[in-house]
Amino acid sequence: MAKKKSAPGSIRKKTHKKNSNDSLLNSTKNNVNQSDLRNRQNGSSASSNTVTTTTKISSYDDDTITQSKNSIEKEHKKIENKSYSQRAGKKLKDRRRVFFMFGTLLGIIVAFYFGQKSSYLSDSTMSQSFDNLVNFENFQVALDDWKEALPNGLVNMFGDFQTYLTGFDFSKIYPNNKNDLTENFAVGKQLRKELNLTDKHPVVMVPGVITTGLESWGLYGDAECSSEQHFRKRLWGSFYMLKTMVLDKVCWLKHIKLDPITGLDPPNFKLRAAQGFEATDFFVAGYWIWNKILQNLGAIGYDPNKMVTAAYDWRLAYLDLEKRDKYFSKLKEQIEVSYELTGEKSVIFGHSMGAQVVFYFLKWVEAEGEHYGNGGSDWCNKYIDTVVDIAGSTLGAPKSVPALISGEMKDTVQLNAVAVYGLEKFFSRRERLDMLRTFGGIPSMLPKGGNMLWGDIHFSKEDELHNNTDTFGNFIRFVENKALVKNNSNFHSSVMKHNFTMEDALNYIIENSPSWLHNRIDDQYSYGFAKTEKELQENVKHHSHWSNPLEVPLPNAPDMKIVCLYGVGNPTERAYVYTNEDYNTTGMNITIAYDQEQSVFFTDGDGTIPLLSHSMCHKWKQGKSAYNPGGLKVKVVELKHEPNRFDIRGGAKSAEHVDILGSAELNDYLLKIASGHNEMIEERVITNISRWVDELNFPL
Repeated sequence: MAKKKSAPGSIRKKTHKKNSNDSLLNSTKNNVNQSDLRNRQNGSSASSNTVTTTTKISSYDDDTITQSKNSIEKEHKKIENKSYSQRAGKKLKDRRRVFFMFGTLLGIIVAFYFGQKSSYLSDSTMSQSFDNLVNFENFQVALDDWKEALPNGLVNMFGDFQTYLTGFDFSKIYPNNKNDLTENFAVGKQLRKELNLTDKHPVVMVPGVITTGLESWGLYGDAECSSEQHFRKRLWGSFYMLKTMVLDKVCWLKHIKLDPITGLDPPNFKLRAAQGFEATDFFVAGYWIWNKILQNLGAIGYDPNKMVTAAYDWRLAYLDLEKRDKYFSKLKEQIEVSYELTGEKSVIFGHSMGAQVVFYFLKWVEAEGEHYGNGGSDWCNKYIDTVVDIAGSTLGAPKSVPALISGEMKDTVQLNAVAVYGLEKFFSRRERLDMLRTFGGIPSMLPKGGNMLWGDIHFSKEDELHNNTDTFGNFIRFVENKALVKNNSNFHSSVMKHNFTMEDALNYIIENSPSWLHNRIDDQYSYGFAKTEKELQENVKHHSHWSNPLEVPLPNAPDMKIVCLYGVGNPTERAYVYTNEDYNTTGMNITIAYDQEQSVFFTDGDGTIPLLSHSMCHKWKQGKSAYNPGGLKVKVVELKHEPNRFDIRGGAKSAEHVDILGSAELNDYLLKIASGHNEMIEERVITNISRWVDELNFPL
């Protein structure tokens, strides 16, 4: 059909050119005839004059014809230029219309973004809900698509401009690389080309909290809420999640919450972790999680026969993962089968809470008893080559404390922007608190080590990082809500009479939690530290200690290796200001005082996990000890957070807690480890944490 329409158009253009030529020639002839007529009228009748006149006329005619040809060529060009201009003008108008509409939409979003941002401190309900929603992930994807269509010169200009502003040149990592390492497969292709890296060790990837999609597998629900319409739909980790939040909040909560007494599925409702690489490659469309790592592993030869995503239901307490889903048994079997098929030990990547799950697994697999691994004391040494801690919450995350005290999420739980928007926008803090309390996995991220690690009311090791008059050890500071007291004469202030250290805050959570949560925390977790080597060894026998490396040692596996990779240089929550709340109105006793000039205090870290939480990697690195009885070789690499200002996810040098999974440097390390080249990894520590660990009063 396109050819049939284009042919007549081209014919009409040729006809138009021919008519224009004839018109110009006729016009020229008329001019010559009129000139001849004027000469005759002036009495030029003599023979010689006639000949001369005729000669002149002939000469004039030749010149005129020559000029007319030039005029014809000029007219051709004018016509062609006009035709091209008309076509280009039409296209330009169409493009302008599209860009105008796109620009208008973008302008509205940006205006809304800054509007929300400006009301951040004054509106504790809205907070960063839309601020976090507008991550422009789909916009970034659109820019990537346009990048292919833009001229190379323009793309290179943007690249040079980025280098100028950020001071980062990819050639510093790969001198011979001329490709953009943010592109798909770039790191893997480059390492395969320059170092001939190929797949060697089977790889197991353990994701962090909330990054695994959850699907509904129930059917019947209850009289108020049917599950049939949600069967096999993702109620966590999809836009369907947000849709259900908006249209049917009550039903969504019934599906997502666990039974408070058992900590497992509520009657007639069943969510399960999505399986396969799709479970964690993207949280929602355009927001990648593990996809960059999967791509680069694929570029050096990995396929599903040699790598697996060990997705899990992050809502569950750790031992409940085994009781309900046989999660750790499946993981153990997967590693054993891979060893039998390939003859190679496995490499395990654990990100965020996933690093804690991996550490728990190392103790579970060798322990003896019901629901335990019963693998023997040499299992880890036989089957595991390297454990990689990626931005691990090994000693906890302070931002998990406000989540379990007052349901805070806008600055406290590292969620995808869409999830934060939905939870902040459509659920009260009381509803969020009730939901989070049913999740047995969340308390695993509470800080460990007490005041020994996190400081007391007077001092913390991190205090040297800032010039505030107070200490980070003063973890929660209280101010009275004067407006609340003034407006309600019957209200009696319940604000605490003294500030909280980390130990005080954890005690407050337990004392003010329902009995079922208190019992679950007591059975599943511990947050202190062993004071003697004997106590350390005794703790190995019970699962409540296995997520706390200050209370149990590493496996006695001298051939196993550990690599800790984490980001620094990104402000990270460390302390808070709280105030009293009217319980009759909000169902809360206290909340973060967002009306204060500064209600959240920040330290060094990756935006979610503070630097101090990585202390255990440095303690293990010191060599054979009670914490590291096998003398495992431990390497530590700190990645400085240097985000690209033109990349929404930070680009190849981002070390933000989630975006670090797309870091070119991190992917470089992971591929070298997977391919059996740990020796290529050079340690780098740019902070003072090694000195802090030396000075901290570790009992062992």
